[in-house]
Amino acid sequence: MKKILILFALTAVLMPLYAQKITRADKERAEGLVRQMTLEEKVNFIAGAVDGFHTYAIDRLGIPSVRMCDGPQGVRNNTKSTLFPCGVAAAASWNRDAVRAMGRGIAMDAKARGVGIMLGPGVNIYRSAVNGRNFEYFGEDPYLASETASQYIQGMQGEGVMATIKHFALNNSEYGRHWTSSVVDERTMNEIYFPTFRKAVEEARVGAVMTSYNMVNGMHAPENPWLIRETLRGRWGFEGLVMSDWTSTYSTLGCIKGGLDLEMPRNYVYRYDIIKEMIDNGVIAESEIDEKVQHILQAFIAFGFLDRPLQDTTVPEDNEASRQAAYELSLEAPVLLKNNGTLPLPAGRKNRILLIGPMADVMPCGGGSGEVHPFENRSITMRQGFQALGKNRPFDCVTEGYDTPTAISLMDNAYAVVVAVGYGKKTEKENSDRTFTLPEGQDELIELALKHNSRVVVVVVSGGEVDMSRWHDRVSAILYTWYDGQDLGTAVAKILSGEVNPSGRLPMTFWGTQEKNPAFNYYQPTMTALKNTTSERHKERFSRYEYAEYREGIFLGYRGIDHFGVKPLYAFGHGLSYTRFDHNGLTAKPEGEGVKVEVIVRNIGEVAGSDVVQVYVSPINPEVIRPVRELKGYQKIDLEKGLAKTARILLPKSAFMYYDVESHEWKHQHGRYKVQIGASADKILCETEVIL
Repeated sequence: MKKILILFALTAVLMPLYAQKITRADKERAEGLVRQMTLEEKVNFIAGAVDGFHTYAIDRLGIPSVRMCDGPQGVRNNTKSTLFPCGVAAAASWNRDAVRAMGRGIAMDAKARGVGIMLGPGVNIYRSAVNGRNFEYFGEDPYLASETASQYIQGMQGEGVMATIKHFALNNSEYGRHWTSSVVDERTMNEIYFPTFRKAVEEARVGAVMTSYNMVNGMHAPENPWLIRETLRGRWGFEGLVMSDWTSTYSTLGCIKGGLDLEMPRNYVYRYDIIKEMIDNGVIAESEIDEKVQHILQAFIAFGFLDRPLQDTTVPEDNEASRQAAYELSLEAPVLLKNNGTLPLPAGRKNRILLIGPMADVMPCGGGSGEVHPFENRSITMRQGFQALGKNRPFDCVTEGYDTPTAISLMDNAYAVVVAVGYGKKTEKENSDRTFTLPEGQDELIELALKHNSRVVVVVVSGGEVDMSRWHDRVSAILYTWYDGQDLGTAVAKILSGEVNPSGRLPMTFWGTQEKNPAFNYYQPTMTALKNTTSERHKERFSRYEYAEYREGIFLGYRGIDHFGVKPLYAFGHGLSYTRFDHNGLTAKPEGEGVKVEVIVRNIGEVAGSDVVQVYVSPINPEVIRPVRELKGYQKIDLEKGLAKTARILLPKSAFMYYDVESHEWKHQHGRYKVQIGASADKILCETEVIL
């Protein structure tokens, strides 16, 4: 991490950084430009232009066309670029510095190509394993997701590139995303699904917010004034621009009144003829269009878009600092789920390894806006990663014909078989959900390996949990790599060989079966009324509407373990290491309005490693129904063997609050709380009490 920080420090002096906060001066300059614009120019300005990834230019006023690009894990759209680990991999690292470096690296790649606005991060909460875009997001917990998003945004915007947090809001499924309504109560929205957006606005000062495709409680997101005007702008104080997701606008009047500033990719509903007619007929006022132009311009001005070239020619497109950031994050993200002692794999010519499977010699990436195309000479497959380990790590690789005599012989004679399975851009992608089971033939491949070798290590490439029931109990080890970027192969080889000690932790709960997930019965649109009527006339009417009811409420993910009495396969926060850690001396003392937590962590194993200190808050005798515990702090600590460090984590007052639906505000309950240190959400290592 030190190397990447030095590289970024060297590049930072080459270009002035622009303010993320929109100042009074920015607003006044924007107001002056709005007064000079014709109505037609204003209307053109509030919709995408050129190729659908640019804003409209007004040359006579010095307003440039600003280029945008997907996506959350690297720059795409007609270019090759650094392929970073995906969003869920970033969250699985539990490493704030590495995530901030990711944001900065993507921003530098953007500047090299003249991109002013990046369309990321994506932060929708993980509700079900089958959501096709889980790989882009930051997992199930609002605190971990908020911290990850804030670091990503600050890293990116510190380089003068505007980040876009998406998708606002409740876009937790890719199934029927244009017409499904997410039906959610107020407390659940504020405690689970809003915090990441709120922190991005209030702490990271994100420049842009993208609305979602779906409806929220019956109204499409870009037309929803409660979401945009009342919550985003009114309660959180957002002053940047609100853009639509691509082709997610449905009516002109609805978007104008709802608060949408910028329609993308072009003017499907923000058309001059329609808007001019509505102004002439008194349906809307021109000032409502002025407001949208004002929001866009003041954000552009704050980021310096009107005062400098957006392309930084001093930054190469294939940038060393970006590559290093992607590499270091790739080593932090993989999660070792299971290990019976087979890992790390021993060196030596007698310990020949067989690497097989559809992921063994490809560069996997999720599909849609998260897909990035790396430079050919920069991506490392698992086969290439194993090859780079050297002659003292002999191995064979088979990527097809697994049941041939040659492949069977290799399985029989290998010290261990590493089976690389998972999804890719065609099977886990935007605009569709994926299967819970692995793609066809992959479970059978693992079972074939088990028939011929007693040491089977499974490496899974995925954006979330998969069905492991057919082989979980019989394999020796399981390593979850997510979509770990262009250095995935290097990371896998170094972790399996023991050169790198795995330090990732799950950013979501693995239930073992879909049915154990508290959201399972409510994830797909329920159409309750349709199920409960026998009238054919009513069935025809009800079948036009699909509602995804979030009936699990605040007890999503690990919060539902104790509430519903369900035991997961692996809880949120789980992750194994090649070493062991001891935690003692826990204290929690009031400091200011918050609580200062300290705990001594000692590496009591035989090798260096990294521990994630997870701090959970558990209310004693709560006055309203609350989860048994919630993550409210964490710190990743690197320790050489035998050494100890004190983790110090300050819990703010908000860590002890809940959302009160009667007052529509956050409320603090005075009383006793447990402060717990967990190896995961269901494995508490030590605890103490504090009175507030």
